[in-house]
Amino acid sequence: MNEPAPALPRLSFDFPDGADFSDSVHHEWLLTNGRGGYASGTVVGCNTRRYHGLFIPTLEKLGRTVLMARLEETALVDGERYRLTSEEHDDGAWEDGARHLRHFHLEGLIPVWEYAVGRARLRRRCVMVHGEDTVFLQWEHLSGPEVTLHLRPYPVLRPHDGPLLKEVGAPIVTLRGPLVELRNGEDGPLQRMRLYSDGPTPYVSLAETSRPQHLRTEKARGYDFTEVQHSPGYFTATLKPGGTLYFGLTVEAPGHLLERNPQEVFERELGRQERLLERAPEHARTGVPARLVLAADQFIIDPPRPADAAWARSMGLDARSVIAGYPWFTDWGRDTMISLDGLTLATGRYREAAAILRTFQHYVRDGLIPNYFPDGENEGVYHTADATLWFFHAVDRYLEETGDEALLRDLFPTMQDIVAHHQKGTRFHIGVDPADGLLRQGQDGYQLTWMDAKVEGWVVTPRRGKAVEINALWFNALRLMAGWAERLGLESGPYRAAAEKAQGSFNRRFWNEAAGCLYDVVDGEDGREDASVRPNQVFAISLKHPVLKRDKWAQVLEVVRRELVTPVGLRSLAPGSKDYKPKYDGDLRARDAAYHQGTVWGWLMGHYVDATLKVSPDLKAARALLSGMEDHLSHAGIGQISEIFDATEPYRPRGCFAQAWSVAEALRVFSKTNVG
Repeated sequence: MNEPAPALPRLSFDFPDGADFSDSVHHEWLLTNGRGGYASGTVVGCNTRRYHGLFIPTLEKLGRTVLMARLEETALVDGERYRLTSEEHDDGAWEDGARHLRHFHLEGLIPVWEYAVGRARLRRRCVMVHGEDTVFLQWEHLSGPEVTLHLRPYPVLRPHDGPLLKEVGAPIVTLRGPLVELRNGEDGPLQRMRLYSDGPTPYVSLAETSRPQHLRTEKARGYDFTEVQHSPGYFTATLKPGGTLYFGLTVEAPGHLLERNPQEVFERELGRQERLLERAPEHARTGVPARLVLAADQFIIDPPRPADAAWARSMGLDARSVIAGYPWFTDWGRDTMISLDGLTLATGRYREAAAILRTFQHYVRDGLIPNYFPDGENEGVYHTADATLWFFHAVDRYLEETGDEALLRDLFPTMQDIVAHHQKGTRFHIGVDPADGLLRQGQDGYQLTWMDAKVEGWVVTPRRGKAVEINALWFNALRLMAGWAERLGLESGPYRAAAEKAQGSFNRRFWNEAAGCLYDVVDGEDGREDASVRPNQVFAISLKHPVLKRDKWAQVLEVVRRELVTPVGLRSLAPGSKDYKPKYDGDLRARDAAYHQGTVWGWLMGHYVDATLKVSPDLKAARALLSGMEDHLSHAGIGQISEIFDATEPYRPRGCFAQAWSVAEALRVFSKTNVG
């Protein structure tokens, strides 16, 4: 007899007297399609970012593009008009649909709203079809008299991070039976819309241009924050008691994708999510881990580069990558390798883990994997000193979980080449110092470590020289190579010798006796050591092969605990330091000045837990460190974990509202600290 599918986790919010607009406007939802496309907005239906929209697919050559900014929804009940969605205007006024909202929850990953409109109650759901650039919405009549819905789409055409629109032309609209086709400009993609109604043609050609839309988050971040949008018409239909109404939107061809039963689309997506939980380890099928298993799914994508898919097919393989964060990041090498364990291994998605590793192997150039892939482009950008070293860590974690000897044999020559390039020197002055065996890096105008903020030519934390985590990763990679070489019957001696030399130099050079912890950089630009207390030293303990000698572990972790640990991650710089910034706020320059100068990073908690467990294997104490992450799932990006947080209470979430490595590391250590 088959086991029942795991129940999908819920995150619920009740609003008996209507939602508080000023609070709920900060809660965001996210849908993704496994291709890099997404839909996103706030719980109260008010766009606050340029990245908010009902339909933001990834288009070839254009990248992620906002095609449908919003759907203005109103309900007519007993002769009274009620607005369901909200919008904020530049004069400070807003259309407040929040007062009619009574409940919101995530059913798995599907957002669900319930509204009270006069004597009627409605439920609304939204889904983005996995593997397609298609969105469906559903309205259900739960109780009360019949309701007439008016749905006014506001299509746009702009890159999701591009300039906001000030003057908009009317799209070209064509009616083809039940389909409404529209195109913004001659070069815009063809969008098809359909309202599934049994009545007469539900589309009314009555154009309207919006008042300037006020995007409050863009304003707070120092960007242009108003946009004018144009709607060519609206849909209208009557929803009878107990009835259901659907709206579909796609850029896929042919149009028959809108001919299927929308109810089946919702059922298939819920079934897909149930299968994700079935595939996960048993302890990750309920509670917080189950929620994180579903959150992890939103980052794993088919790469948006046609050449990747063609290459993979020619080899009989899959191509996969990882979106580093929503709404604005693309796939980044460093984030992918750090996230691979939590996103794929902790969720039982081993085939996709192998596909991700092979995809990035395909892009190795001069011993480096790409730092990131720009939106809409086919070639990566390689200015990173650590992403390639995290590749070794990711491969090791995959091999430990799967024992996949075939993949090791395929990847090993590439990893040999990577080590050789680092030993002789490669791009951006990345190379081993023959005097001490340590890895140095740095080139003017570039930020090569994960602390990579740069604005207007100013590299905020250049960290040029020999950085502590770079050398922890380098030693770990050398030790891994030695072990793999032996496993494959190859010569391991040179790797062991290089590792021994690097470790000896590391422990002599990086120990800061006065502070009782490690220097962040030695042989810096001015030839001196950087004594800033940063979290990078944790990796000297947390990695599989710790470069730091055991007798120093407890001292380092005590300094880190005292200066850097918060409930939601680790500060990037200790309070009291010269450049410490307690808040990540203001315009781009102000934010980048704080990005790695105190701002808390959630993903660092994973390696801090790893390090603490090596000193004291107390699983309950380690699990207690994650309580802030658990609470955060109900804030900011609902069901997700943010990129960063302010360095002081209340540790306000900032940056991306959904970040791959934050989710991945939280899930990984939730699993690691499972106490039954």
